[in-house]
Amino acid sequence: MKHPLRRIAVSTNPAAEDAVSALLERETGQTPGIHLDLRTGAVSVSAFATPSPGETVALRARLLAELAGLREFGIDPAPARVSIRIVPPRDWSESWKRHFQPIDIAGKLLVRPTWSQRKPRRGQAMVELDPGLSFGTGQHATTRFCLEQVVGLRRPGTAQSLLDAGTGSGILALSAARLGYSPVEAFDYDPDCVRIARANSALNAIGGIRIAEGDATRLPARPKAVFDVVCANLMHDVLIAAKSRLTAHVAPGGTLVTAGILATQFDSVAKAYAGIGWEVAETRTEGEWRSGSFRFSRATKGKNAEKTARKKSG
Repeated sequence: MKHPLRRIAVSTNPAAEDAVSALLERETGQTPGIHLDLRTGAVSVSAFATPSPGETVALRARLLAELAGLREFGIDPAPARVSIRIVPPRDWSESWKRHFQPIDIAGKLLVRPTWSQRKPRRGQAMVELDPGLSFGTGQHATTRFCLEQVVGLRRPGTAQSLLDAGTGSGILALSAARLGYSPVEAFDYDPDCVRIARANSALNAIGGIRIAEGDATRLPARPKAVFDVVCANLMHDVLIAAKSRLTAHVAPGGTLVTAGILATQFDSVAKAYAGIGWEVAETRTEGEWRSGSFRFSRATKGKNAEKTARKKSG
């Protein structure tokens, strides 16, 4: 690399982030990333480039001028601060690995990255994982909650099935299969996630898992199979849009595990599911995220109540 890599960042606000992002992409030739601080509402739009020292000065001047020019179109990019910093040289393809450490769930499940040598305890199920570019290492609060539910809901010696909606790396489906759930099915909207999940399934030599491309909002309203546990680590708007179809896939007496929900959005999800007969069985808030498991409300479980609720959900 002839010149060092630099991170070019512009501090702005949510109303102007699209305009600032387009401006920065035009100047750097790279698709910018956008970071929103939920506590302050501040937005940082950033991209990476390798300008020379002289080009860096000119780039800063152009950005400041163009940010000021946005006001002519009724867009206020305030605070419109430009930061250009050298990125320290390092092997970024390897450095992220320090954030993916082995995870022990209640002594019953060990999830470890492929480069870890940690051994499972006697009788402990183990899954090796190479997440690639997909979501799901177990480090995130939402994924960990789902893993703990998958472990906690497992009743050894009992036949239980599981559906993993939005499988990402395949971590929940693979863990479920290792713990004895069968059958196990999984799907994801992103074909890259499907490819990675299948690769992780092959890596662990776990057979019998069906991993397919699919959309939670387009699941069959009257499925051929239902599952004792349905895990849906999805965005809150998808969970709400897919509530009837996800419900249709939960077996009578089964559990729906939801995650991927911001704490400020959880009540809207809970209300949407309460409207078709579900109640929160367990919930946890960690940082800005809140996850929850649902079961059918006892108040709606009179004679054929659950069956009726499921018919309505379809």
